[in-house]
Amino acid sequence: MFDFVRKYNKVLQFILLLLIIPSFVLFGVEGYLQMSDKDKAVAEVDGNDIRQGEWDTAHKAETDRLRQQMPTLDVKFFDSPEARYATLERLVRDRVIAAAAQKAHLAVSDEALARELQRIPAVAALRGPDGKLDVARYKQILAQQGYTPEGFEAQLRSDIATRQVLAGVAGTGLPANAVARGAFDAYFEKREIQVARFDAAAYAAKVQPTDAEIEAFYQANPKRFLAPEQANIEYLVLDIESIKKGITVSEADLKTYYEQNSAQMAGKEERRASHILITADKAAPAEQRAAARKKADDLLAQIKAKPESFAELARKNSQDPGSATKGGDLDFFARGAMVKPFEEAAFALKKGETSAVVESDFGFHIIRLTDIKQPKVKSFEEMRPGLEAQLRQQQAQRKFAESADAFSNAVYEQADGLKAVAERFKLELRTATNVRREPAPGADPKSPLVNPKFLGALFAADSVEKKRNTEAVEFGSGQMVSGRVNEHQSARTRPLAEVKDQVRVGLQVTRGLEQARKAGEEQLAAWKAQPASATLPAAVVVSRQQPAGQARQVVEAALKAPVAGDAPVFVGADLGEAGYAVVKVAKVIARAEPDAAAAKAEAQQYTQWWTQAEALAYYNLLKERMKVQVKVPAPTPGKGDEVASK
Repeated sequence: MFDFVRKYNKVLQFILLLLIIPSFVLFGVEGYLQMSDKDKAVAEVDGNDIRQGEWDTAHKAETDRLRQQMPTLDVKFFDSPEARYATLERLVRDRVIAAAAQKAHLAVSDEALARELQRIPAVAALRGPDGKLDVARYKQILAQQGYTPEGFEAQLRSDIATRQVLAGVAGTGLPANAVARGAFDAYFEKREIQVARFDAAAYAAKVQPTDAEIEAFYQANPKRFLAPEQANIEYLVLDIESIKKGITVSEADLKTYYEQNSAQMAGKEERRASHILITADKAAPAEQRAAARKKADDLLAQIKAKPESFAELARKNSQDPGSATKGGDLDFFARGAMVKPFEEAAFALKKGETSAVVESDFGFHIIRLTDIKQPKVKSFEEMRPGLEAQLRQQQAQRKFAESADAFSNAVYEQADGLKAVAERFKLELRTATNVRREPAPGADPKSPLVNPKFLGALFAADSVEKKRNTEAVEFGSGQMVSGRVNEHQSARTRPLAEVKDQVRVGLQVTRGLEQARKAGEEQLAAWKAQPASATLPAAVVVSRQQPAGQARQVVEAALKAPVAGDAPVFVGADLGEAGYAVVKVAKVIARAEPDAAAAKAEAQQYTQWWTQAEALAYYNLLKERMKVQVKVPAPTPGKGDEVASK
């Protein structure tokens, strides 16, 4: 295929030109784009498709949001099949609930919308002392997020309506004290037990298989002795760090950058002030606020008459408990630390000046500016190392953006090898041996050799069979990789002579586990028939919170055992590859009576769990009614990037 494209490149360009231009004319750009893979339906809700492009957009938005909240989170987390599928599930859920809200004709009043807006801190902060919204600032903030006020409020109305869909179920749970008590009693219950273990390892050590048994086990379990598919490869990494090595910052650029940014890098001006606060809530009656204002005016008159009395008046009259004892001192602060009216007044004063009475949400302030700390601008030589690092980083980022497309084109156009590409971009040609489809345990998570998309490209037919370069794969922020398979080895069953010791151990483990389970089950049956004959280790008390060193399977078996009266009960516990255990449950220890506060909290917690379960059941019912179909398979852990690559 690729040979044909390269050989008849100009002919194909002419044919594509004839095909593409009429399609734009007949259907328009949008119609043409809809024929791409982006228009593929990945799910259906109530007869309406969710397209691949919508899924991609939603996942990008979710990724951007999480990156802002958790900047240190590994970027590979966002590219995982599980993360992408979770985004699709959320998209489906939103569509289901929105459709249900529409069918139920749920409406949102202007009053409900206003209350919801007021609950948003960023919007509430835009209201002045008179309660009016700073509309210009409101529009500016929304515009930064890509919204108009009308669009944002329409989205908010939709969100409120959709919340009402499940609120009728989730908000109607009633505390069931008796049921909650029973559930928590069972969960926190303790039991006194004795445990006899039948360890598989002890039985395995006694197994001495013959050569014939080893060969039979080998023939019966060929998949256990596979040599996995693997390849020896060469690869190139284009990233910001590799580009940065070739960048030299000129002296002129450094000095220009210093002149443009030195003041900003020096930091913010800080001011130190003292204040006297007479508190008055903005929602207080007018006469109460007027009285507070009069008291502040009287104090200001005293200060003007005797300026040196400020600290003493603050100690006696200020209603700010944090600063009153210090004569009103607030220490140094920068812009953004104080409420807006206070900040504007403080930064308008000269050192030693006292403000007029300033009104804020807290009440009425009298402010005295006591000091000003100007940011120190460092010299060029002091800032040079940091400036050079910043400039090199910026230039490397720009050059990477410019080089990314060229790198992608180069590895495709020169598909028979990476050496020429390495020389062109001055990159190190790296090699790796025994690379597998699945990342090796303990591999460096930042390496491209653990990226599922890159590994998938390496083991694609075109790469393996024709030894072509892979496409350029982005495996991290500002990181691209392309590889080429030099040698490939298909998966094969290794000969018995090569794996005989491994086969022997596998047979011993298998036989040991079988014998441990058989011995344990036989002993369990014998002790059930004659309980008095049981000889067991000392008793221990276990619970889900305090397992007393016992295996999880032992604790679960003990707590689930049906105990009646004082008679001991014997149960078995399969320990998986560890073997088997026989558990004697001798006594049930009920938990202590919870106090009234704990009982109330438990009832509330139980009610919350129950209503969440009901809401989930209702959502699943809505999915059935909306005939939801998810048309891509859910990811299987450890099975590559099938979903992410769709």
